[in-house]
Amino acid sequence: MRLLCGITSDWSALYPEFTVWKPLRLMRRVGPVVLGIMLDRSTSGDAYYPHAHVHAATRDFPDICLTLTQRLVKPSGVPERIPLDRHGEKFVDAACRLKAQSPLPLEAVPTLEQVIQRYRSYAMDVQRARIPNAIPELEDCVLVPAVAGDDELASESLQAATRVAAGWSKAEAPWGWDGTENWLEWLARRMLDVEGLAATVEEQVLKHELSKVRTVPWTRRAHAAE
Repeated sequence: MRLLCGITSDWSALYPEFTVWKPLRLMRRVGPVVLGIMLDRSTSGDAYYPHAHVHAATRDFPDICLTLTQRLVKPSGVPERIPLDRHGEKFVDAACRLKAQSPLPLEAVPTLEQVIQRYRSYAMDVQRARIPNAIPELEDCVLVPAVAGDDELASESLQAATRVAAGWSKAEAPWGWDGTENWLEWLARRMLDVEGLAATVEEQVLKHELSKVRTVPWTRRAHAAE
């Protein structure tokens, strides 16, 4: 455990904008979204794989989910493995390359628009590849701006989700729903329930002890930061 705490501390020093949430887990909260860096232990326990991820507190989830995960990868595209016994010589370079590879900024605070555009582009990539559809990401790209008070961005995201869903076959309809239309109707209603979404965010903050995580305000659009 002492070794893992030391590794966590080393990464924390390179990412002062983040809080140590647990060993090998760094986080910061930006509005209703949690941005995380996870040093994922290998199955053998002798190495770790760094990656960045996002968790939207607008969904009632029993754990911190790892959506929009960006693993640190080699030029070949293979995930980078950092052996524990070589951590000292490799972690600084690994942390710099993770910043460069992450679609969302890990130093500057991302805007709401940047986060939502990342959700949308991920969903479109999934649709083009015909792999299991990105239901959580599509829901998040609608509900996050809704609870953040950006009705325009939420409505744009709902339209984007509708366009993506139009390409699904009956077999690809969201699991647990009678059909895609029912899911879209629920998503539109949920988008308007700002009080309910805000309550879910607060429940997630309590459940996952996110009050101890550094919380920073975000701007909604890129031009607002200028």
